[in-house]
Amino acid sequence: MTANRVLFIDDEAEWRAAVREILEAHGYEMIGAASGEDGLIACSRSHPDLIIVDLMMEEVDSGLSFIRDLHASGIQTPVYLLSSVGEMMNRHIDAEAIGVAGVLQKPIDSATLLSLLQAHLTPVHR
Repeated sequence: MTANRVLFIDDEAEWRAAVREILEAHGYEMIGAASGEDGLIACSRSHPDLIIVDLMMEEVDSGLSFIRDLHASGIQTPVYLLSSVGEMMNRHIDAEAIGVAGVLQKPIDSATLLSLLQAHLTPVHR
């Protein structure tokens, strides 16, 4: 049985490394990407079970551009948007209207991340 795959898209290498450490320690496989464009390529190659994308990377709304391009390609994988203003966004936007399963506060703590994954995926124990 293979581990559930999570695509994590963030232009900050230290965030990708930190999230990878958490995910792999709990039986998930992480695919990392540093941009929306790299995320689209990784998504088509790896077929992740869940995607987390940072809102602001190389451009202010590059996370939203990624989501639009992902949906335009027909991929229906659940996507969570990660933002430093995530709590405020949750109060003022309709996540479904922008095509995401939810908005997460950055920095995301490990308990929140694992709770989210446990709600959507079944971890594979080694």
